[in-house]
Parts: sequence; C-alpha cells; structure tokens
Amino acid sequence: MAKSYVKKLSSTLMDAITDKDPLVQEQVYNALCALGESQPELTLSACQEHLRQQEKLAHPHRTMILKAMEAVVSSHLGRLDQSTAKAVILLASNEMTKVKELVGDWQQAASSVLVAVGRRFINEVMEELLGKFVPGVLPHCCVVQTLASLSVSNAFGTVPFLPAILSTLLPMLGLAKQDATRAVFCCALQSFSESTLEYLANLDQAPDPTVRKDAFSSDIFSAYEVLFTQWLQSREAKLRLAVVQALGPMSHLLPNEKLEEQLPKLIPGVLSLYKKHAEAVHVSKSLGQILEASVSVGSRTLEVQLDALLAALHAQICVPVELSSPSVVSNQKEVLRCFTVLACCAPDRLLAFLLPKLDTSHERIRVGTLQVLRHTINAAAAQMEVKKPFILSSMRLPLLDTNNKVKRAVVQVISAMAHHGYLEQPGGKVMVEYIVQQCALGPELEKSESPGPGGEDPAPDSVRSISVSTLYLLSSTVDRMDRVLWPYLLEFLTPAPFTQALSPLCRSLAHLALKRREAGADTFLIQYDGNANLPSPYAITTRLLVMSASPYLGDGRGAASLRLLSILHHDVHPQLGQHWRATLGRLVELLDGWRAVPEHTAETLAQEEWEDKLLTFLQDTLTIVSDNMWVCQLSLEMCKQLPCYTGTPREKMFLYKCIGSVLAAVSSKDVVRKRLQELLEAARYQEEAERQGLAACFGICAVSHLDDTLAQLADFVRSDVFRKSIGIFSLFKPGSALCPEPPTGSLAGAQPRVPCVVRALPVPLTPQDRNENEVEKVKSALVLCYGHVAARAPRELVLARAESDILCNMFQYFNSKDPTLKLCLVQSVRMVSHALCSSPQASAFHCAQKAELVAQMMELIKAEPLDALRTPLRKEAMAACAYLVSLEPALEEQMRADVARGCLHSILALPPEPAGDGTSGLEALHMDTARSLEGLLMGLLRRDLTPRGLQVMVEHLIPWIKSPRGHERERALGVSACLLRFSLEHLHVSALVPFHNLGLLVGLFSPRCADLRPATRQEAVGCVHSLLYLQLGYEGFARDYRDDVAERLLALRDGLVHPDPAVLFHTCHSVAQIIGKRLPPDQLISLLLTLFESLGDPDKNCARAAAVMINCLLKERGAVLLEKVPEIVSVLRSKLQEPLEEHVLKAAQHSVYLLACQHCAAVVTSLLGSPLPFDSVTCTLWRALAVSPGLTAQVLELLLEKMCRDVPFKESRPFLLSSAPGRVATVLPLAATSALLEVLACPAAGPAVLERYADLFAGLLLRLSCSVGVQLPRSLQAKDRRGAGTPPATRALEPCSLAVDALQAMLLRAGSEEVVKLVEREGGWELLRTSEGHEEGVARLASAMAKHAGPRLPLAMKALVSTQSCVYEVQRVTSTAFLAELLRSNVAKDLLLLESLLDNLAARQKDASASVRRLVLRGLANVATGSPDKVRAHSPQLLSAMIAGLDDADEPHGPVVLEAMEGLARLLALLEPGELRSVLLHVAIRIRPFFDSENAELRRAAFGLFGHLHRACHGDCEDVFLEQAVGGLAPLLLHLRDPQAPVVSACRFALRMCGPNLECAELEAAFQKHLQEGRGPHLGEFFNVATKHLMHRFPDALGRLLSTSLFYFKSPWEGVRAAAPMLVGFLVLHADSESTPQVDLEQLLAALQLLLKDPAPAVRMSAAEALGRLVKFA
Repeated sequence: MAKSYVKKLSSTLMDAITDKDPLVQEQVYNALCALGESQPELTLSACQEHLRQQEKLAHPHRTMILKAMEAVVSSHLGRLDQSTAKAVILLASNEMTKVKELVGDWQQAASSVLVAVGRRFINEVMEELLGKFVPGVLPHCCVVQTLASLSVSNAFGTVPFLPAILSTLLPMLGLAKQDATRAVFCCALQSFSESTLEYLANLDQAPDPTVRKDAFSSDIFSAYEVLFTQWLQSREAKLRLAVVQALGPMSHLLPNEKLEEQLPKLIPGVLSLYKKHAEAVHVSKSLGQILEASVSVGSRTLEVQLDALLAALHAQICVPVELSSPSVVSNQKEVLRCFTVLACCAPDRLLAFLLPKLDTSHERIRVGTLQVLRHTINAAAAQMEVKKPFILSSMRLPLLDTNNKVKRAVVQVISAMAHHGYLEQPGGKVMVEYIVQQCALGPELEKSESPGPGGEDPAPDSVRSISVSTLYLLSSTVDRMDRVLWPYLLEFLTPAPFTQALSPLCRSLAHLALKRREAGADTFLIQYDGNANLPSPYAITTRLLVMSASPYLGDGRGAASLRLLSILHHDVHPQLGQHWRATLGRLVELLDGWRAVPEHTAETLAQEEWEDKLLTFLQDTLTIVSDNMWVCQLSLEMCKQLPCYTGTPREKMFLYKCIGSVLAAVSSKDVVRKRLQELLEAARYQEEAERQGLAACFGICAVSHLDDTLAQLADFVRSDVFRKSIGIFSLFKPGSALCPEPPTGSLAGAQPRVPCVVRALPVPLTPQDRNENEVEKVKSALVLCYGHVAARAPRELVLARAESDILCNMFQYFNSKDPTLKLCLVQSVRMVSHALCSSPQASAFHCAQKAELVAQMMELIKAEPLDALRTPLRKEAMAACAYLVSLEPALEEQMRADVARGCLHSILALPPEPAGDGTSGLEALHMDTARSLEGLLMGLLRRDLTPRGLQVMVEHLIPWIKSPRGHERERALGVSACLLRFSLEHLHVSALVPFHNLGLLVGLFSPRCADLRPATRQEAVGCVHSLLYLQLGYEGFARDYRDDVAERLLALRDGLVHPDPAVLFHTCHSVAQIIGKRLPPDQLISLLLTLFESLGDPDKNCARAAAVMINCLLKERGAVLLEKVPEIVSVLRSKLQEPLEEHVLKAAQHSVYLLACQHCAAVVTSLLGSPLPFDSVTCTLWRALAVSPGLTAQVLELLLEKMCRDVPFKESRPFLLSSAPGRVATVLPLAATSALLEVLACPAAGPAVLERYADLFAGLLLRLSCSVGVQLPRSLQAKDRRGAGTPPATRALEPCSLAVDALQAMLLRAGSEEVVKLVEREGGWELLRTSEGHEEGVARLASAMAKHAGPRLPLAMKALVSTQSCVYEVQRVTSTAFLAELLRSNVAKDLLLLESLLDNLAARQKDASASVRRLVLRGLANVATGSPDKVRAHSPQLLSAMIAGLDDADEPHGPVVLEAMEGLARLLALLEPGELRSVLLHVAIRIRPFFDSENAELRRAAFGLFGHLHRACHGDCEDVFLEQAVGGLAPLLLHLRDPQAPVVSACRFALRMCGPNLECAELEAAFQKHLQEGRGPHLGEFFNVATKHLMHRFPDALGRLLSTSLFYFKSPWEGVRAAAPMLVGFLVLHADSESTPQVDLEQLLAALQLLLKDPAPAVRMSAAEALGRLVKFA
C-alpha cells in the first residue's frame, strides 16, 4: 500500500512539474523534496521510473526532477543502500549522456546528482563514469565535467583514480577538435591539478599518504605540451582562457627540470594573452601561480624573463580601476600578487624598473607605479629594508605632481613608508611636509582636476580627507613617528599657506604633546635648541588665538587651536597654567555645545559675542603675566603677522582688536606711539576690513592711552605724506617686496617655505601717482579711528576732547563725494554723539556744532536714493541725529519738522522689504533702519511731550497712514505705535489737563484695525490702547493703573494676525465698544466725524470697519448725541445712494425693524414674494427683522407655518418617455426656508429660537427629508441660467442645501454649537444632502443631539413621533432613523424615554417600507449600547423582533436580514445563556447558509454572529451546539483568505470566541496568539499549529473537516480555493494513523489533481504542497 501510494503521489507531483508558472514548479519541487524526506528510496525510485517512462518529457521538467533527486540524495546520503545508489547513478549517467549536444541545465542537473552520490559512493560513480570513458573514443563532455567536479568535491576519493583517468585522457586530447570540447578538457585538467595539490598539501589526512607529485608529473607534462603548444594558439578566446587557467595549477605539478626548460616559452606565451583578452584576471592569476612554482623550484631562467614580466605586469596595474567592474579589481589584486613574488626574489631588479617610472608625467603610469611601490613596501618589508634611502630619493618628482589621483597615491605610499620606518631616514621630513601640504588643500585646489571617465568620485575619497586621516593616524598609532613629527609639525602652524591644515595639525600636535607629557618629558614641551625654524611662543599664541576667531571654519579649527594652546600653556608663559586650563576648557566646551546643535553653523555663530570672549581671555592673560617686556614682544609679533591675513578679513579684523588689547596693556607710551605709527603706515586702506580693524584697534588702545592715540592720529594727519595726498604708504599688494606671494609648495629641492610673518616692520613707500580714491580711503580710516576712539575712551575724558580734538578733525571731510568716506563719517558721528550722550556730564554739555552736524546728517539722508535701501548710511545718520537731538541747545521747531519729514520720507517711501525669514543681511538692514527712525522721532517727541507735540508728530505721519500702498501704511502705523508707547511711558501730568485731540487721533487709528495687512491691524489696536491710557493719565490715574476695559484691546489684538473676515469686523465692533466706554462725551462728535471721513478710505476693509464702529457708537452712546442727530442722519442718508455697499445697507436696518414691529405679517408676506433667490439687499432686510426677540418669534412662527403646511414637492416627469417621475420643489416652502435661514443667521434670534426649539427642529428635519433629490422648478432654473441682469444672490438656491443650512443655523442660534461641530467633524451634514447617506446623516445628527442637547429631546421626540402616520415615506424613514439612533445613547434611559421609544418603534415593525423595518431593528439593537442594563428586562420583545427579522419574507437575503444578524450579535453579550437556549440552535442553523453568500456584508455578519453565539454561551455549551462549532471551523479557517478584509476580521473574531468552547486549551491559546486584530499571521504557520491541536482534540472530525474543505475546492474566490488544499495538507500532516479510515485517499487525490489544473498559480502551488503532505498515509 505504502509503495503504491508513494508512487501515485510522486507520479501526480511529477505530472504537475510541467506547470507553466515558475512558482508552481518550485512548489512541486518542494513537495517532491518533502516526499523524499519521508521516503527517500521510494521517491528516488519513483523519479527514476517517471523519467524512464516519460522519454518525451521536456528538458526543463527533467531538470526539475533531477534537482529534486539531488536534494534527496544530498540530505539522505547516509541512508541510501548500494542498490539504490547504483540505480540513481545509472539513471543520472544516462540522462547526462542521452544526447550528444550540450543542454546546459539538464545535463548539469544530472551531473550534480552523480557528484552528490559520489561523495559516498565514489567507487560506484567512478565505475559508471569510467565505463563511458573508453580509451580511444572521445567521451561525452559532461562525463569529463563530472569527473572534474568530483575531484573538487571529493579530492581524497578522486585523486587515487587520477593516474588512470589521466592515462586515458591524454591520448584523447589529440582527438578533441572542437573548441568547446577542448575547453572542457582544460577545465578538467585544472580541477585535477587543484585537487592533486590539495591532496598533497594534506597528506596527513589523506587515505594514502604515500602519494607523491612524481606520480602525476609526466602525465601533466604531456597534457601541458598539448595545451601550451597547440590549444593556446587557438583563435577562440574562451579556449585560450580555459588553457591559461589550467596552466597555472598544472605548473606546480610539472617536473622541476621541465618547468625550468619551459619557462622561457611559457611566460612569454602567457604574457601574450594580455593583448588578446580585455578581462585579464585569469591570465594574471595563472601567471602568479606559474611565478610561484618557478620560485619554489629556484628557477634561474626567471631572471631572463624579468624585463618582459615587469613591463607586462606594470601595464596591467596602470589600467584605470572601475569599482563597478569586479573583474578589473580582481585583476589588479592578482597583478599585485605577482609583484609580491618578484619583490621577494628580485628586489633590485624590481626597484630598478619601478623607480624610473616615477619620473614620467603620465598620470596612469605614475599612479600605477606608486600603487606597486606601496604594495611592495608592505609585502616585502625585509627585502626593502636596505633600499629605503633609494626609494625616498625617487619620490622627488611625484611630490611635485598636481594631479589629484597621483596625490592620493603618494599619500598612500607615504603612509606605508611611515609604518616601516622610512620617514626616520634623511629626507623623511619632506614626506611629512607633503602630507601637511595636502591637508592644507582648499576646495578650489582639490577640484583642479576633475576625474576622468575611469576615475573615482573625489568626494568621499578626496586628497585632503585622506591626508588628514593619514596625518592623525601617523601621530596616534605609529609609535616610531613621534620623534619625526615632534616638534617638526610646529613649523607649519604659522605659515599662511598651511592655514587649511591648521585643524589636523593642532589635533596631531595635541596628541603628540600629551604623549610626551605622559611619558615624563621635560617641563617645556618645545625645545628650541637646534630647532631654529620653530615658531616662538608669541607667534604660536598669536596664530592660534587669531584662527580661533572663526571657530567653525577649517573642520572646526577653533576648538582644535584652543586645545593645543591649553596644552602648550607652560611653553607660552609659566604663570598661565591654571588660568588657561580653566578658561580655554570652558571655551572649548562652549564651542562643542554650540556645534552639537544642528542650527549652529559658521553662518549662525554669534561672531561678536565669541570675539568678545576671546578678547576677554587675552586681556586676562595679559593681566596675569603682568610683564611689560613680554607684552611688548607679543605686540611686535602680532604686528608682524598682520600681512598674513590679507585674504581673510575677519581674522585680520580680530587681529587688529588683539593688537589694540595688547597695546592697552603696554605701559610704555613710546612703544604704544611707535606701534600705532607703524600700523597707520602699513595699513591697506583700500580694504574695508582693514579700515574697520585699524579703527577698532585705535579704539581699544584709547581705553588706556587716549592722549597718545589722539596725538598719533593728529601727527599722521599733519604729516607731509598725508597732506600732499601722495605716497600714503604701501598697500602691501601680493608680490611686493614686503608681502611676497605665498608659495604653493615648499619641498626639499624646490622653493623654500616662507613663514607667515614678515622679517621686519614694513618701510613706507612713496609712489608718485597715488589717485584720489586711495586718499579718500585713508581719510575714511582716520575718521573711523576718531569714532572708535570716542566710543571706547573713558567717558569722563571724552567731553573735553570731543569738539577740539575729534569733531574738528572730522568736519573737513563732509564735502566728500566718496560713498565710503560718507558712511564712515556718519558712523563716526554716531559713535561720538553716543559717547557724548552717555557721559554722566552730558546734561551740562553745550554742543556748539549740534545744528551743523544735524544739517550735515540730513543732507546725507536726502541724497540717498529712494528706489532701494543698499547701505546702512540712513540708519547710522538717523541714529546720530537721535543722539544729537538730546544734546543742548535744542533745535528750532522748523528744523525739527524738517528732520521728521525728511527722515519719514526717506524710509517710509522705500519699496517693500524683500520677503524672507528675517535673517538675511538686507532684511536686517531694513529692520535696523526702522528702529533708528523710531529712535530719532522719539528723541524729537521728548522735547514736547504734550498733546500738541504728539499731534504735531502724528500730522507728519497722516499722509503715510492713509497711503494707498499697504507697506507704507504698515510702516507708518508701526512708527505711530512706537511714538504713542513712548508718550505713555514718559507721561508726567502735574495738573489735570484735557486731551483735546483724543477723538481725532482715535478716529485716525481705529479704522486701521481692519487693514488688509495683519501687522497694520495689530499696530492700530496698539495705538488705540495707548491713546486710551494717555486719556486715563490726563484724567489723573496713576501710570501703573490697569483699566479692565482698555486691557480687552490686547486680547483682541492677538486675534488679528490671521482672522476670519467675520471675526475681523466683530473685533472692530468690540474695539468701538471699548472706545465708546472710555471716550469723553465732548470727544464723541469729533470721533464720529473722523470715522465718517474714513467711509471713503481707499482700503475697503477700513471703510467697512468705520461703518461698524459708527453703528456701534450710535447704539452705545447715541443718547448724548441728541443735538447732533440731524448732522449724523444727513451723513448716513448720503451713503444710502450706494445700495451695493454692504456697510451702507446697515443703516437701513432700523427702518425695516420699525416697520415690522407694526405690520409683521404684511412684511413677511411681502418679503416672501421677492424673486428667488433672494439678493443681498433682501437678505439684509430679513436679518433686520431678528433684532428683537418678540418680533423674531412672530416671524419664525409665520415662516414655519408657510414651510410645513404647503405641499413640499410635486412629482413630474422631466421627459415624456421617462419611467420614474422627478420631484420638483414648490415655491412657497422654498422661499420660507430661505427666509428662515436668513432670520436664523442673525445672532439676536437666539431667544426666539429657544422658545420654538422643538417645532423648528422637527419641521426643518422633515423639510430636509423632503428636499433630498428635489429639483428647482423650471422657472427658477431658467432664471438661474438667465441671471446676468439680476442682483447677485447671497446663497445658492438648492432645496436640500437650504434645508441643511437652515437646520444648522437653527441649532447654532439655539446654543447647540457643539451639535453642529460634532456633526460637521463626522461629515454628517454632507451625508444629509445625499440620498445614499441621508440615513447615516440623520443618525449622526441624533447622536450629536443626544450628547449635547439632551434636555431638548423629549419635546423634539414628541414632535417626531407624530409622523408615524405621515403620508410621505421619506419623512417616516427620517423620523425612524432619528428615533432609532436615540436608543444608542443612555439619554433615552436618563430622560425616561426608553419605554415610549420601544413602543413607537415596535408599532412601526409592520411598516410597508423595508427601510423603516430595517431601521426599527437597528433601533431595538441600539438598546444594547444605550441601555445595556435594560436588555434583559425587554429580552423577549427584542429577541422575537430580531428572529422575525431573520425570517423576513420580502427579502430573504436583503438588508433587513443583515440588520437582524448585526442586531442580534450586539444583544447576545447582554443576555444569560439560559435565555438563549431556546434560540441558540435555531439561530446557528439559520445563519449557516450565509457563510458562503456572495454578499460580503452577509458573510461578515454571519461569521460575526457565529462568534457572538459562542461568546454568549461560554461555559454552558450544549453538545449539539458543540457539533455546530466543530462543523463551522473549516469555513471559518478557510475564509481567513476571503477577499474582503471585514469578512476576514469577523472570522478571526469567531475563531477566538470558539476557542473556549472547544475544550482544548492549546487550541484556544493558538487562536488567541495568531488571530489578534492588527496582526497578520502567516497562514501556513497558523494552520500548522491549529490543525495539530485540532486533530489531537477531535481526531474523529478529520473526515468531516476534509469533506468540508473539499467543498471549498470549487470556491469562486481564489484565496479560499488556495487555502482549502493548504488546510487539507495540514490536517493530513497532524492526523493520527488511526484516523486513516476517515480519509478517502482516492477522492482526495482526484480533487487535488483537479486543483493542479486551476487557472490560479497560488491554488496550484497550494495543491502541490498538500500533495507533498499526503506522504503521511504512505
């Protein structure tokens, strides 16, 4: 039985191997392997028989079977008996040699079977193969290939057969005429040679340790002769490669004398192949093996071949490496291996060949040579030991190469040299200097040569990055390099060409210094004895401190420089240790902390703050040292280093500041004067940074030496050189004698390295042709110096020198036209003025030149162009004026006005600022200039802090406040707000005085609360706020008094950034209310008149805001305007001539209100007769009727009656032949709905709406139900199409949308905002507008009402209950849906509505409408959610209704049944098992047909209810229901692959609920583990676990489960069809042997065979897998 069964299974699977889908084939293959795991010999026998019988089976399918056989053999080789092995060998041999042609995969698979068997049965395989390896007859190629593979896989078993194989093979070499056959023989000889070498290398493990090389040498040589002399000359490239691959390992087996004899021919022959093959890796590998063989035998003829060898190998190494081509990379590795062999046997010849190649200028040759040299230094260190000086000297020319690839190669060679002691030799320091030079490469230098097509990407492997890494590795990991690098690397700190290398240098030096300190070096780390080129401690200190000024540049050179400076503290000065360690440590920590924040970069660094910290550190250092000679020497060194920073302005400016700080600490006045003179003579005045730095230096120096500084400046001004405007002094142009061009390289033998510092102080030069521009730059610098001196000098000394020594020297330059000089003048005047103002004696100082200075500043301001803000001149000039204004004597009134107007025009008239984030330079300039303008105007206002003075300043601003250009208004409001805040802050009232112009000012600013620009709106509110507090101040309130009403303005201001238009004008109304409460009565009329003028404002928003404020003020304060009413009415009447202006129409509302109070019904009837849709004027009039609650209640009652009593729609056919009639809205209810919407939109309608809440809600809800899908009458549709000449409508005239909007408005007006918001969030309003979603929308509305409007529900429900007998079905459906949803909430129970709701719904159970019946069931089920504690009390009524729904006769598979199942599932959890016994089995049987329903919703509900039935009877499950549970497992498991995700989720739930009732803890645990929601179980894994426990617990259910699964083999869903055979397979896998009688194997096999022909590949795969599991019954 077992044998025939396995045979049948195997036959079925092998028949299926012909499937077209590769995945199915793979699964069949896996099934065969699985079958082989259980019954290897029977499976192999079946495969043999199938292959023998199916002679015409296609090659690919035979291949799959052979691969399965190989897998079975490999897994169970130890279990195979000899007879089976022989049968397999025979079959595989026949398959392999069945056809003479080469059929790759098929014959390779057969060969693999033989190789697999040969691992154990080598003799039998050899016997079979040698039987086909007959002497004199050319064997099949696959036989030779198999022998080769056997030799590789089982060398110990194959090598003893090799003499016989070779003796048979050699005569056949001459018979092989085809290149393919010859290639096979070559591969075989290669494998035979490699296995022989492996055997000889492991003789201690070999079965026959007496085997020697001699046993194979003669045969191998014979084969060699054929291969080398004949086949290597073939034109076929593949054959030549096969030959050369074989020659490599064969050379090790040749007799020594033969190898020696053949080398003169062999090596050239192999080398010649380089020219014939693009991919040379095999040639190089073979050549390496030949060279190793020749060296191992001590060949003397190899030396003759060296020149040709070296030339050929060198040419290969010079081939550009493409990382995307692995063969090229591998070839280079093999070539380097050849060079290693040659380096060990002939080092002199190798170097004699390589080193001259370094002198060539060809990139590839030089790079390749360097690569070989590096490899040789590493691989043949012993042989190269005595060649070190020779190799070092040969590097002279490569060090000068500018090619990036060559540079990278040179750096790599130097790294190798360092590890082997080369750099300790004479000339080694040149290599170190080269590394430092490459570390100093900038980005522009590294890109000097772009990579070619074969080059690497320089970004990740740049020369600089390699050099930086190499330098640090040499200093940190190569111990012998310490003596070379220290202190030599210090020489590179100060020269300017090595600036980019500063960070790596500092890191390496810091590491070396710490190592020396740990090793117990001398107290001084730097020994200057014998090291004359080392920089002095002053030079090191200056260099590192200055370079730290830009800490993030150059790979973070700031932190690196400061760390090194901290380590070298004792060498700088013995007293600095403790202070430097603490201070520098904090600075480094600060930099590291900043750098850890991604936003902190070189661009975002607070440069001035950082420089101040460094200057403070320097000043503290000078204080600690307190040695005048040391300080003087440091100042000299700093001056020397100035020319080094010509190209780095920031560092140069900082160095000037450092010089100033040092000079301030020098006690010798002569030294100070001398240094200052030298600085003036040597400065490069053409550069702005130089001018700024020089001025800063003089300013800092003046802190301690004011007189000397001013005297030196005066001396320089009086000098002949300056007065004649010629020969100001050398500008130190690059290339001049005093500032030579920085060298690009400084290697031994090349030009020497020039240090950064100049050897002596610069000597002034006097060119004869100095142009005027240069003179102006000198003047600019001098002017700046005076300004900085005044700003920095002690304040008590400045007043005495300001006019006599400073300003008088600046006045003579005001007539200059040079823009640089003008800017410097303005900056200096600002600094001098600020110094004068900030002096303690400023109040007593009389500035005689004040008016003249202010006039000069204004001339400069007016000369600036108005098209753009390009320079800070305006800012500086206005800042200077602001300081000057505060000095005595006071300016004349006219001059003050001219200053204010001129500055305002210069700034406010500028074009808008560029958009951005406020961080760019231009944006910052705009902001700073605006602040300077505000400061000046505040200074002017300070002179007259009275209402009159404030009005004068505002009058200057009025043209800009009312400007049609938004950016000008915004700027003007900002300035106004600043002035008002200043007035308020400096308000001092000694007696109660009237603020006579308050109304005028408030009327000017308040309409701007609605300006188009958010910033203008906010500033306007701020202005009003300040004005109100000014009024309070004039009324006598204290400055710290806070008025609650006025403070409300600040809250309103915050909401004006991005307000909704409705909120905006509500805010204006609130502002007007606040103004009305705090404005004195005598100011009200002036305010109103000013606001009336604003109605014509060019900004429409401001005009509307003025109208809002007028109405508000009239309402709030109209009682005091009795005498002014005619004037006000006259102004308002003039505005009624513009009816389209909405804010003007507001004035007509009061008239309509009065009329309606007397004739409400007539007004309503008349307005309803207005053409539909209502235009804006009509809508405005409707809203006017909702002002008074009493009037609003009457209007609502009339409109509700018109809307509800008339017919809502009429049915008509839009076309004569249309079958379904359309619904057309009637006009009167439509008009009433529109009017209701407008009235309800008015906030004042709230009380009336609350009074009629229930009637309005029910009426509008039912009106909405009758409006869904209803069309407009044709007359109105035609009017919409014609509507070009009619006034614009405020709302779209669409019946359903009108009803929805009216219902929303009613709820909002009644205070049910939360209801509206909740329904909006849930999308309920949109659902209400559609026929498909109307019911759901009603449900969401009811839910929201239950949550947020519970107290309103009883009356609303009462109004809706009365619709039970309504003639319109849509109204019955809507009311039922609403009432049903109420039962979902506990509000029905809390408000005692449960009983009446249940009775009302039960009465509708027999309604003719299926929708009503369905909604009744939903409502009854909702009791489980809203009132779960009441379910048991009403269980008979609820269960009977649900079961009746299951048996709905009208639609057995319709929505009523679906609702009944879903409702029953919700109720079951709340009932006791005892209450369910009578219905449990009935329900389970009733829902079973729905498991396979085509309706996915029915399937989902049925499975869900099945799970709920199980959950409801946990622990009380009857045996009958247990049978239902077991019987339902198969559908549940299979529908886990249902195409609908909700069905799958329901099946998961049902299975989890079934678990406890199946009385199997393991099965229950499996269900709970694998079927949790959100987890995607692997179906096969889950089936495996579940069926295992299922078969253990219910072994008798196997037949039932299998038959159910067979039913699903014909399922219409592919996923279920695929799951069914999978389930069958796992059931069979875990079934007991006793369960075999339950299985109809014939039926099962037949069904699975049919599935193997299923069109879906996944089904066929699953069937094949199941077939593999049927081996269980074998």
